[in-house]
Amino acid sequence: MTPLRRSVRLAALALVLVLALTLPVPAQAPKSGGVLTIHPLTAPPSLSPHEESTIATVQQVSACYSNLVYFDPAKKQESIDTVIPELAEKWSWQDNYRNLVVLLRRDVTWHDGKPLTSRDVKYTFDVVRGAPDAPVKLRINPRKLWYENVEAIEAPDPHTVVFRLKRPQPSLVLLLASGYSPIYPAHVPIADLKTTCVGTGPYKLKDYRPGEFVEYVRNPNYFVKGRPYLDGVKWVHIKDRSTQIAALQAGQLDVAGSGWNRTNAETAKKGKPELTVIESDSNVNDNVLINAKRAPLTDEGVRRAINLALDRKAYLVGPRQGAATFGGAMQPRPSGVWGLPQAEVGTLPGMGDPVKQKAEAKKLLAAAGYGPSNPMKLTVSTRALAIYVDTASWMVDQLRQVGIDAVLEQIETGVWHPKMTRLDFQVALNLTGTAVDDPDAMFFENYRCGSQRNFSGYCSEEIDRLMVEQSQTLDHAKRLKLVHEIDRKLQAEGARPILGWGKQYAVYWPRVKAFAQHENSIFNVWRLQDVWLDK
Repeated sequence: MTPLRRSVRLAALALVLVLALTLPVPAQAPKSGGVLTIHPLTAPPSLSPHEESTIATVQQVSACYSNLVYFDPAKKQESIDTVIPELAEKWSWQDNYRNLVVLLRRDVTWHDGKPLTSRDVKYTFDVVRGAPDAPVKLRINPRKLWYENVEAIEAPDPHTVVFRLKRPQPSLVLLLASGYSPIYPAHVPIADLKTTCVGTGPYKLKDYRPGEFVEYVRNPNYFVKGRPYLDGVKWVHIKDRSTQIAALQAGQLDVAGSGWNRTNAETAKKGKPELTVIESDSNVNDNVLINAKRAPLTDEGVRRAINLALDRKAYLVGPRQGAATFGGAMQPRPSGVWGLPQAEVGTLPGMGDPVKQKAEAKKLLAAAGYGPSNPMKLTVSTRALAIYVDTASWMVDQLRQVGIDAVLEQIETGVWHPKMTRLDFQVALNLTGTAVDDPDAMFFENYRCGSQRNFSGYCSEEIDRLMVEQSQTLDHAKRLKLVHEIDRKLQAEGARPILGWGKQYAVYWPRVKAFAQHENSIFNVWRLQDVWLDK
């Protein structure tokens, strides 16, 4: 071979090598089959998301249902730009955000074979908003006030729905995209949906054994062609956290992490380094419920003393182990859209010098008649889940440091939310998540006078007025200004003291593919239609 030919050949080989190294590797084609096993936060109190306030229900039934619209699982930050159609083929606003017209798909059937129609949509939201002519009334209706602006819902034909509003409300589409907004079948008694699921989603309920598991099988008639990839999904309920970790490490679970803190995630990975651990922000905050309707907490000074006694920086390094961000009622930036500026967050109660704040708390308690010879006695209630108990135990210690004789009470999940709704407690450590990062979801559900989920009983006519004003404000900058004004007032008044916004963890085996995680919601990623197993 001549030198010229040799150099040409070497150059050609080099070019092939460069192309091999730089050209994108074709994405692996999804495989069909297999059953995904997951550990959820806890066993659900029921399978009816419209009647529950816990993600445990949303997690485990979202794969069975569909919404009119949903958030794109592939987009990390949820917003109006990431809303995609599900049962809705398309939608449009009319009359300056006063009327929302939705056109439904025509190829959707319920799991029992009956066709989806506009009657199902009207039925669902008439029941949830408590319309005077609704055929059923929900005894527990946590998100009724989400839809108080809906004046009427019309179904002019089997595939058209019209939401007629009292005032403009652009956020309605976001609320409809929430995991808490599935469409129910009008032909199935709503009481039955507590223990069964007849939906239109990618998976059909196979078996439900309360406290043990919820199991689904693939829906062969799902309206999204080629989905889902999995043969089924099984949610396995394991109460003990150490047992959860061991089950994941042993391969008995494909996915875990719900309700885990940073140490739990690190422990799981240390035992099995091949595990994937994803840390991300969440739209769930640790907060304190102070029952202002129950003595001695009727005293404003006492409520402020409790707020000041809880050192937020100690909370961060203690129960949250560095895995949280500080903020007000709305999720902090940059993962959240509406949070207070960080400069303001640093001035909130509990964020200052802990020695000075605890000294001020003792003075406020003394003014109310409490001191070493007459300590205030308080019961701190919390949900009997490790991620709640971790922070509640820390809170008990913080209160004792200012002379409050605090004891811990653990409440089982099934009675936790009813107990909070009845205001049957003194002080409680709670976790609150908003299904969507929008003020209409957070404010109306948790701070509005009369809301079933306003667990502290806080009520302010001024705040209620501002809630309505921000909801109908179309200019984003003006709306943001109003939202910050509301948040400042809520924090100043200690309506529901926020400790911080915890990080979330997804821990799973590499064989699990396309397992979605969002930065500003843990509620809207559980359809699981795109998840597949590489095994």
